[in-house]
Amino acid sequence: MDQVVQKGGCLCGAVRFEVTGEGANPHGCACRFCQRHTGAPLAAWVEFACEQVRWTGTAGAPAVYRSSADSSRAFCALCGSSIGAIDDAPTIALLVGSFDEPDQAAFAPAYHSFEDGVPGWWPRGMPIVDQA
Repeated sequence: MDQVVQKGGCLCGAVRFEVTGEGANPHGCACRFCQRHTGAPLAAWVEFACEQVRWTGTAGAPAVYRSSADSSRAFCALCGSSIGAIDDAPTIALLVGSFDEPDQAAFAPAYHSFEDGVPGWWPRGMPIVDQA
């Protein structure tokens, strides 16, 4: 049976990746680290073992910033796009929005960490409006 290969990358395309196999622990997070890393009220993540990830862009691997005792944040040094968080586990949590095809059932969050970190103004149960 063929392994699933998913691709993604940064805004400018210099940092690209391919992941082989299924991810684990798809989740949302609203901790201050994730908010500041993404610039968004919450982040959507999916985790992979580091050996499942291959960096394929012209810039190679992303730049990293040590953000805590057990994790570094990965980003493109050229365009600044957030890519993921590389844990000492050794796992990498990739931001769902960095995938070429983020609309996959496998990326649907199974849980939400730091849910009370979501700003009070964030609407709950808001309708989806098609902008097309």
